[in-house]
Amino acid sequence: MSRLGKLAVNLPASVKVAVTAGAVKVEGPKGKLSLDLPPGIGVNVEAGKLQVTRSSDLAEQRAKHGLLRTLIFNSVKGVSEGFERKLEIKGVGFRAAVKGQTLSLTVGYSHQVDFPLPANVTAKVEANTNVILQSADKGLLGDTAAKIRAVRPPEPYQGKGIRYADEQIKRKAGKSAASGAK
Repeated sequence: MSRLGKLAVNLPASVKVAVTAGAVKVEGPKGKLSLDLPPGIGVNVEAGKLQVTRSSDLAEQRAKHGLLRTLIFNSVKGVSEGFERKLEIKGVGFRAAVKGQTLSLTVGYSHQVDFPLPANVTAKVEANTNVILQSADKGLLGDTAAKIRAVRPPEPYQGKGIRYADEQIKRKAGKSAASGAK
């Protein structure tokens, strides 16, 4: 048995789970999510707990067993509490602003970069340089944060660019002055 796959997922009172043929639908105060079930993987809901089972010990089934349990756990946590990812913008004149479902970035290019946010992701900007992304879908949130970071990744010499709030940038020394005395 998979160590993670055999663990039960506790369901909060505010979360409803519906298991249909080939899909698991999770609904809560922060939104609705749906996951497709691969063949041979089953889901049982009993007394506020969700258990993921598999039909055989084939390598493919064992691999998907723990993965699907983790995806369901993330969906349950997402629709009940939500997920958050913070980005920081470093650089002189670098800033961000939210206009509806568009994140406008001024990050040193000759033009402003408008990044359209997916429907399930919301953004807030604090102090023009701190971007807070929120969503119920952890995978979509991480993908969106990575795409925003890719607009202007942090560079190692001066540290300018867009970085995750908890990211440490390894700094490099610049060119050293050539010695004129010989």
